[in-house]
Amino acid sequence: MIPAFGQALVLLGLLACAVGVPVGYYAGASRSSRALEWTRRLTLVFATTMTAATLLMVWALLRHDFSVSYVAQVGSLATPTHITIVSLWSSLDGSILFWGFVLGGFAAAVAMLQRSGHEDYLGYTLATTLAVGVFFCFLIAGPANPFRATPPPIPIDGPGPNALLQNHVLMIVHPPMLYLGYVGMTIPFAMAVAALLRGQLGPTWLRPLRAWLLIPTGFLTVGIMLGGWWSYEVLGWGGYWAWDPVENASFLPWLTAVAAVHSALVLERRGTLKAWTVILVLVSFLLTLLGTFLTRSGVVNSVHSFTQSPIGPLFLSFLALCLVGVVLLLALRLDRLGSEPGTSPLASRETGFLLNNLLLVAFTFTVLVGTLFPIVAEAVKGVKVSVGEPYFNRMAVPICFALLALMGIGPSLPWGRAEPAKLRRALLLPIPAALLGAVIAYLFGGRSGYVLWAAALGGYAVWVAVDQGLRPIRARHRGGRGNPSGLRSTLRVVGGYVVHIGVIVTFVAIAISANYQESAEATLRPGEQLEIADFELTFGAVEVDRQPHRTAQKASIGIRRDGADTGTLEPALNFYDTMREPLGTPAVRTTLVRDLYLTVMNVGADGSIGLRAIVTPAVSWIWIGVLVMGLGTVLCLVGAKPSARSAA
Repeated sequence: MIPAFGQALVLLGLLACAVGVPVGYYAGASRSSRALEWTRRLTLVFATTMTAATLLMVWALLRHDFSVSYVAQVGSLATPTHITIVSLWSSLDGSILFWGFVLGGFAAAVAMLQRSGHEDYLGYTLATTLAVGVFFCFLIAGPANPFRATPPPIPIDGPGPNALLQNHVLMIVHPPMLYLGYVGMTIPFAMAVAALLRGQLGPTWLRPLRAWLLIPTGFLTVGIMLGGWWSYEVLGWGGYWAWDPVENASFLPWLTAVAAVHSALVLERRGTLKAWTVILVLVSFLLTLLGTFLTRSGVVNSVHSFTQSPIGPLFLSFLALCLVGVVLLLALRLDRLGSEPGTSPLASRETGFLLNNLLLVAFTFTVLVGTLFPIVAEAVKGVKVSVGEPYFNRMAVPICFALLALMGIGPSLPWGRAEPAKLRRALLLPIPAALLGAVIAYLFGGRSGYVLWAAALGGYAVWVAVDQGLRPIRARHRGGRGNPSGLRSTLRVVGGYVVHIGVIVTFVAIAISANYQESAEATLRPGEQLEIADFELTFGAVEVDRQPHRTAQKASIGIRRDGADTGTLEPALNFYDTMREPLGTPAVRTTLVRDLYLTVMNVGADGSIGLRAIVTPAVSWIWIGVLVMGLGTVLCLVGAKPSARSAA
């Protein structure tokens, strides 16, 4: 019953998309309000069917209905309820269904919220979104169909989801955040296509674009942070970013999306960077498709990726089709967007934005080459080539320092021309803050040139961000508070600089944590000790904790610091029936200053353990900085107010 009903829902969604595409493009070309209304209705049908199909699959998982192929693949009677729900996106077919659900939600939001002032573009926007929906519905109905009936005999139990993905609570929130970022990038892509087809970038296009671009960029920001946190808390190596190909796949569209956000701001203020804005939005979507291909095709080996699957060639073909379509559309229609205004002075804020975008594009290209080169080399020559951290760090660190410097210099510059005296004052005023940042870092033990430079540039940029963020607040206080649009504008500006502060905090914390990590390893028997930094670690015993879905061996480690007991940590090894090797669960004691990180490498037959201890400063400030970025993004969205009336 469930397989047939689920398949029917997916096919209905595919039909709604297939009909909605030509109707939507006709609505855009003819400006027919009736055709546009039908496009909206078909979009809502698509969203409804995807939502119903997803809820049906969740119901099948919770009922342990092993007559459904996907439940037989990832379900288990021993799996806790919350992990059973998470298993919706733990394997290939379910993840594609979840993708369709998120895409339907975004499409419905656009159809319902953009109801006035955006009609000239909305038909094209919805049609393009539904065209993407056609592809994903085809995958769900065909090669990635989670609703296939299980061939007899129907099993009475299943293996459960991937053990690595059920080993930490962060997997409940990390994948959905990335999906919301990846899938949400479809909407600004569709809006960029609509602008090219219409041949103009009016305010009724730019205002909604800014909001719908900020939403997936914010989700990507949080999703990437949660992925780093998960890697740190689960994998046991003591790090949070290893330039893994799948990590890079989520980082690439984030870089271009951030560049697009800045380009849209310049376009709004000065009417420049039209081509930049459109191209960056289009490229961001193409990079999400590339990231999805890397994750789900099996072409890269990663703890984040799925195994070899039949949808790899289909995804590559869809990516190629979109790329060809984008290039043709740009070649035929980019000149219709209107000529750029005259050039800006070299010492101006718009020039700073342009340099910022060039650096972000260079960063994107650097990561893209390092990610794809091993794949291409193996495909062409059959030779396995490794591009690891040395390449990425050598190429990325200078770009990051340049971006950090521009975060201070760029916003301090005026829009357009400025008097030389005012320009000098604006650039020189934050220098004491830069010196203070370097002095503070030195007093706290910073001796690395990287750390001192990061602290100095960070101090400079924080001063500029705070000064620029307070200016609209002071202006609003002087001019009165009765104008709601003025309040929204203030929130947008303040939110942008809050994001900058979050980026600065994260960058400086990464520089500190990467340069001052200490580690120690030892084989300990009960009662033996390991010393690291000012910690004294005493191994007690191993306790076996049997749970329905796994067996955990927990090591009790007593912690003493400066001669005083400070509690106990219990790193563990978790054994799952579906894996030959155990998975470690590190124990981490986090403070605002540093982390004590303990992981068990093995448990001996005599009760001994192999223990790795790592002390890393400032790690918590990485997560804090990203959360500050998320807060700033929310403020920007409140200021943008992506509603029916904001599009007018």
